[in-house]
Amino acid sequence: MMKMKYKYSRETVALFAALCIFLSTIEYMIPKPVPFLRLGLANLPLIISIAVFSPRDIFLLVILKAVGQGFINGTLFSYIFLFSAAGSLVSGLVMLGVFYLFGRRISLIGVSIFGALGSNMIQLYLSKVFIFGSAVKYIAPPFLITGFVTSLVLGFFASEFFYRSRWLKAAEYGV
Repeated sequence: MMKMKYKYSRETVALFAALCIFLSTIEYMIPKPVPFLRLGLANLPLIISIAVFSPRDIFLLVILKAVGQGFINGTLFSYIFLFSAAGSLVSGLVMLGVFYLFGRRISLIGVSIFGALGSNMIQLYLSKVFIFGSAVKYIAPPFLITGFVTSLVLGFFASEFFYRSRWLKAAEYGV
């Protein structure tokens, strides 16, 4: 994975945040077999941003994503927001850390998988503390398997977008 320097504005961060919220809304409409299983579609712009934005802008995107999702889905003042915000924050931190630690030796697919693992682990921990207690061990396997599979697919889409996007190529040269 090659880190590229892009010339972009704060409007680009806002665009990525809007994409996160849009994809979250689409995902909210998809029926779930189990209430806590989500595809993580809203993380797609976040995964791409790891290779595009500065760490400061990535954290701004994470905050906008979490608050926007909470506002749109009506969960802003609920425990669901705590889970979502914690998952997004830990995911962003893990993805940034992995991306900067491994650089060219890891793809956006790997970054996505590590981010999902971080998000899933903090959400399982919060589930143990606030809801399920020791019974969290029963929901952990499907939660982690679903997170792995969806992060693999999302990482593939993010990688393809990163390498094929004319918009990103134009942004690289300030066009």
